[in-house]
Amino acid sequence: MHKPDSVYEDELDTVYDFPRRYLKAVTEAVGDWVVYFEPVKAGTLGYFAVAKIAEVVPKPGAEGRFLALVEPGTFLNFDQPVPRQVDGRMMETSLVGEDGRPLRGGLTQSAVRRLPDADFARIVNRGLPQDLEAREARRYAIESRELAEDIAPFERPVLERLTRRPFREVAFRRRVREAYDYCCALSGLQLRNGGGRPEVQAAHIRPVERQGSDSVRKGLALSSTLHWMFDRGLISVAEDCRTILLSENKVPRDVADRLIVPDRKLRLPSDRRDWPHPANLRWHRENVFGQHLPDDPPLWG
Repeated sequence: MHKPDSVYEDELDTVYDFPRRYLKAVTEAVGDWVVYFEPVKAGTLGYFAVAKIAEVVPKPGAEGRFLALVEPGTFLNFDQPVPRQVDGRMMETSLVGEDGRPLRGGLTQSAVRRLPDADFARIVNRGLPQDLEAREARRYAIESRELAEDIAPFERPVLERLTRRPFREVAFRRRVREAYDYCCALSGLQLRNGGGRPEVQAAHIRPVERQGSDSVRKGLALSSTLHWMFDRGLISVAEDCRTILLSENKVPRDVADRLIVPDRKLRLPSDRRDWPHPANLRWHRENVFGQHLPDDPPLWG
């Protein structure tokens, strides 16, 4: 369970901060997958993400507190949050009493709960549907509804699906573009082709293969040209997480004036929980911005 205003210092795709009373349960989860849940009183997310626990360590300088370290590259936001109850049925069977009614208090308030495999699969299948890739492929396709509905998705086991890079890329792209309302964070433009397909792309601020993450907060919605420039260090974001930086000696001013919003301020999602993470923006500034460019031909003459 995660509460945004909690005293515990969670960084969900990296570390989960918890007290000693949950140590046994979290330690038993090492090497296994977990589901994140935001209680109704804290927000509206419900079950909203998955990740795999790599290790549990004492929290430095905090007696009685521990950190569950997330295995890099495993965190993934759900395509849609999953409520605690669906059609009157609790998603967690342990939260149902003998009379069939939802339990109150006690276990329901526990920040760490053991989750049976069947409950895990049921929650993940609703938050990250089996046919997510097929849905995305036909989302803007010009074809009849009858033909689209006749295509049966190939059903993969839950864990295989969660570790497949193509599936994760689709889930990441859908959530990032939605968070930014399909607008480019650097140009402010919302462009669509003739079929209604958004032209904006989902960019990883820090690549997954370089200890990045598929968290929405670790991505930016960018047009293809600005995505290219961002990946090659021609453009970045300042320490205030708003000001757009340009490699002045590599990007002609007239090109920048045509591509970037006039106030040079990043366009952010309406939900603060989706704003880009400062640590990854710092990593991009320090490791990508202004570095030596590969031998790619420039996009401008």
